[in-house]
Amino acid sequence: MEMVLTLIAGLYGRASLPHLASTIAGALGIGGEPIWLAAEEACDLVLDAAGQGQAPGQVEQTVRALIDGAGIDVLVQPATGRRKRLLVADLEATIIENEMLEELAEPIGLRPQVAAITRRAMNGEIDFAAALEARVALLRGMEVRRLEDAAARIRLTSGARALVTTMRRGGAATALVSGGFAIFAEPVAAELGFDRVIANRLELAQGRITGIVHAPIVTGDTKREVLLALAAELGLAPAETIAVGDGANDLPMLTAAGIGVAFRSKPRVAEVARWRLDHADLRGLLYAQGYRKEEIVG
Repeated sequence: MEMVLTLIAGLYGRASLPHLASTIAGALGIGGEPIWLAAEEACDLVLDAAGQGQAPGQVEQTVRALIDGAGIDVLVQPATGRRKRLLVADLEATIIENEMLEELAEPIGLRPQVAAITRRAMNGEIDFAAALEARVALLRGMEVRRLEDAAARIRLTSGARALVTTMRRGGAATALVSGGFAIFAEPVAAELGFDRVIANRLELAQGRITGIVHAPIVTGDTKREVLLALAAELGLAPAETIAVGDGANDLPMLTAAGIGVAFRSKPRVAEVARWRLDHADLRGLLYAQGYRKEEIVG
């Protein structure tokens, strides 16, 4: 099976990408010129059927050693079937830059406590559902208007709009599946054009947060189940799906997807995930699928 090695530069890696692409091709014994998806930003190098004599993971390790510190991401995958027909994405620290419980905690001086729990949960050190309930309990009694204030501070991650718009234009279905809250996820999903949105719901009473999360809580297992259920509903094999997220609760869906990408992820997630983007923005998921710059919209 023919394999393709995709190099995707972050902002600070673009100047060096053309030279490094040639260096990598020489080191791996790849004939032919790089196939440029975006000048100085993303290119493909086609490997032979044997992956130049190495398994895909070994190729990635070899290439990462050659480009260490260059600000360039590396993905190796089969050359066929790259364009996926279902995108499932995490919300916080992925589609948006924010961690929304931390945004809520900021005005009442609890951001450090909430952030500490978030870091441990996203790195897989503590149970996600228990961590979510503990963080929400800290917000008990907060006025509902604070939710609106936090929503106004949402910042879309660079490339998020292009990712969703381009994949939808290409005929793919899209789903936003968040372990956060629908009050934040639903407006983002509507703005970007996600077909589906699944998220947790806060219990509210008398204009205040009660400190309780409605069951069932969206966990890592939920995310995996949603990906597989949507794929089945659409008549797709898991190999025809792509997923992206940053936390340990995203790993089940990342491992179930055809391409599961850890995006600027927590250390444990980066260690475990088969593919990752550390430097590029979310358009990197489009380049990973072989989209050219002129095909990207949004």
